[in-house]
Amino acid sequence: MAHRTLTRYGSVAQFFHWATAILVLIAFLYGPGGSEERIYSAARDGGRQLHETLGLCVLALVIVRVLWRLVDKRPDPPEVSRWMGLAAKTLQWVLYLLLFALPVSAITGTWLEGHSLTLLGGVQVAPLIGQSHDLGETISELHGWLGDTVMWLAGLHALAAIFHHFVLKDGVLASMLPRWLPLNHPDEK
Repeated sequence: MAHRTLTRYGSVAQFFHWATAILVLIAFLYGPGGSEERIYSAARDGGRQLHETLGLCVLALVIVRVLWRLVDKRPDPPEVSRWMGLAAKTLQWVLYLLLFALPVSAITGTWLEGHSLTLLGGVQVAPLIGQSHDLGETISELHGWLGDTVMWLAGLHALAAIFHHFVLKDGVLASMLPRWLPLNHPDEK
């Protein structure tokens, strides 16, 4: 029996990848940003509730995604230079780290500042840690920097996938897309 290698990630892994990307993008766009007074103003309640709800969804999705990754079969990475393979692995793990750090920093900063998390539907999660306003403010500012960083790195990740598709023609981009899209992997007939 011939050994058959996978050319694509499974549909569950693809779902986790694209759902995470979409949720992070929407959460970024609805991030209230600015001073504490602006963020917690009544005029910003809807956007902040959506942002905080999406952030918790990202955290839950990434936890499940990492657990799925432990048991899922993945395609072998393409043969690339050592530096390129190391760069890809490093970027992937930095993105995972940021996807955990973003919601954790938001929750921690919010609670340390003395605010509840307010989710869609008006659900409030009161602070579970003691208040330390200055530390919370610093962590909340860090959260903003982490959000910008994840967007830049996700953009770099997307550009790398496009480079792999159009220049290296190795199927990296196609491996994370469903088969029904008209983008064939070079190893698929």
